[in-house]
Amino acid sequence: MTTNAPRPEVLRYTAFSTSPEGGNPAGVVLDASGMDDDGMLAVAAELGYSESAFLTAPPEGLDGPEGRVFTIRYFSPKAEVPFCGHATVAAAVALAERIGPGELVFATPAGTVPVMVAEEGGTVRATLTSVEPHVEGVADADLAEALAALDWPATDLDPAFPPRIAFAGARHLVLAAATRARLSELAYDFARLEALMHRLDLTTVQLVWRESAGAFHVRDPFPVGGVVEDPATGAAAAAFGAYARELGLVPEDAVLTLRQGEDLGRPGELTVTLRAGDPRVRVSGAGARIG
Repeated sequence: MTTNAPRPEVLRYTAFSTSPEGGNPAGVVLDASGMDDDGMLAVAAELGYSESAFLTAPPEGLDGPEGRVFTIRYFSPKAEVPFCGHATVAAAVALAERIGPGELVFATPAGTVPVMVAEEGGTVRATLTSVEPHVEGVADADLAEALAALDWPATDLDPAFPPRIAFAGARHLVLAAATRARLSELAYDFARLEALMHRLDLTTVQLVWRESAGAFHVRDPFPVGGVVEDPATGAAAAAFGAYARELGLVPEDAVLTLRQGEDLGRPGELTVTLRAGDPRVRVSGAGARIG
């Protein structure tokens, strides 16, 4: 925080769950105008959540409903990240409780992200629309290093889901487990995976297991953020939606359900919507205030 600036109000919300005990918690500062980068990082580190969101006035010229357009930045306990889906949902739910549901527009470091917030039967849900995604290959040596850091034999991968790096605001390495048991056994070399992720500019590793045609269980190691595992990862969900569509693993029009956090005791649910003719990915989830 800048010198002599009063401490801002720090809210705590969870995203992708209706319960404070589920989903992924995030810190939310709705007015970070008096904070500098060090102050934002200090708040994120103090909270210890995988990310926290900090809102300030929008950049000049950004279109959106009056009073509902913001700049948003995201900090993990270790560093700033370009985009964070769960902190976006948390911030949107916090705003909706104060200024009402409806459209919001966020200027993120990754690009403009519109969010629609609605109340459904007493539950507040937010739907973000990602920046335009892309998917790229991963070198054999980098894949081998990732598997070694995870202590996963290559034979435990699902051959129907080839490894790729997917982006929808942040970069994620997508690896698919052949069984639910493989996904549930996550004990990795923190420093080794962190080093690889820094070299490849990855935000998380998106580990997935396909339960049915449109339902997946996912986990996201996040050592680069100083967190062993992210409980519910909206940015990775968006990236996975783009990955699954590009590889023809799901229809161009599809609604996918991603279940995350069960292995951490913080169950959450993310809804990924793909629309034919629109490359962007929509990620939806509920939110709730903590405390």
